[in-house]
Amino acid sequence: MKIPEKPPLSEIKANEINEICNYLRNETFRQSFSDIYNRYLYWSELKHKEISQQINPEILWKITKTQRNSHPEIIKLSDLEGFEFKYNLTPYINQKLHHFDLNLGGNLEGNIIPKDEKKQYLINSIMEEAIASSQIEGAVTTREYAKSMLRKGRKPKNISEQMILNNYNTIKKIKPLINKKLDSELILEIHTSIAKDTLEDPSNEGKYRAANDISVVDLTGNVVYHPPDYKKIEQLMDDFCNFANESDETRFIHPMIRAIILHFLIGYIHPFVDGNGRTARAIFYWYLLSRDYWLIEYMSISRIIINSRTQYAKAYLYTELDENDLTYFINYQLKTIDLAFNNLKKYINNKIQEKRDLYDFRIIKDINERQIYILKFIFDDPKFSFTIKEIQNRFNTAYETARKDIIYLEKLGLLEKTTSGKKKLVYYRSQKFDDIILKLIK
Repeated sequence: MKIPEKPPLSEIKANEINEICNYLRNETFRQSFSDIYNRYLYWSELKHKEISQQINPEILWKITKTQRNSHPEIIKLSDLEGFEFKYNLTPYINQKLHHFDLNLGGNLEGNIIPKDEKKQYLINSIMEEAIASSQIEGAVTTREYAKSMLRKGRKPKNISEQMILNNYNTIKKIKPLINKKLDSELILEIHTSIAKDTLEDPSNEGKYRAANDISVVDLTGNVVYHPPDYKKIEQLMDDFCNFANESDETRFIHPMIRAIILHFLIGYIHPFVDGNGRTARAIFYWYLLSRDYWLIEYMSISRIIINSRTQYAKAYLYTELDENDLTYFINYQLKTIDLAFNNLKKYINNKIQEKRDLYDFRIIKDINERQIYILKFIFDDPKFSFTIKEIQNRFNTAYETARKDIIYLEKLGLLEKTTSGKKKLVYYRSQKFDDIILKLIK
């Protein structure tokens, strides 16, 4: 990815004032300009807009910047130079914030997830996020293979699998931490969990970097960003924590906006040798859960990011290149959250349809939802096999509960078992499965 072109100077010269005033008096121009402001186009996008064929693109940029700089929200993270940021609450941003307030906190969408299936949806979401967040950072594996590792409780075979397992365990640990204030100890605890056994130098786990021999590169290896001097990290992270813990009474910033800024800042400060992106996304989830946006726990943000990595990188670079204007990154993240929410709704609707398709299995006496899904798995894939541990992980239930579920299906004659390895029991579809099912559902 090429580094985006830096915007031209935005200062309006005296001999340009009359020309600009004439444009602003034109109703057609004002309507087109309103769309530009709402979409918050970067310079390289704006100069290719159709309206730029009717007006000098640099003049259009100066008009755009004048409006953006008229009343932005200012975030002074630190007294250190280069850490004052700004953003604008455009109509698009306000509309999305309102939408998420209504939906992600559960007020209107409180019943989006069937009560008896929350555990299963949650464990699937955590797996998706753990896998995708690791893949963004370079983990090489398939979703199905990674899910199989997590469900079966298999030990990781390489660094990619270790990254995924670390992410999975970290995300599960986050919710119990939501009542804590954010401090360096908590951040380092999160990083330790994320980085375990994945770094070239294990001594860097849970520690801020102590050198400047690090840069941010794109997928082709081009350097796109040089993080701050490591000597500034401790102060910057203290300032970061102060910003995260700031009360609404001191200064109200919409929780979604603050969470997005926290996400951005970890990438911008780059406090660790590796694992910054995964730490940033973990803190993003932590903050929103701490502010009662409970549905975010069921959404995989990273699954969307991995399909738009170029836009993700550009959102960072646009902010840096255009006077630390966070609006670009906020816009990107809000679109990402919106897509993740829509994906969740589609996933739930598909699962509801699957449940309807399972209707005949419900007739079987004394059978529960988990057992119905086990039957669905072996009905769809006659070669499907599993252990008690895998069923425990798949449904996020106790080992004894999973064992009883399986034993009951075995007593009905629907499952058979064999041993594998060190006396590990493996269950699979019985040879008389079809005949027994037909008798049970009559």
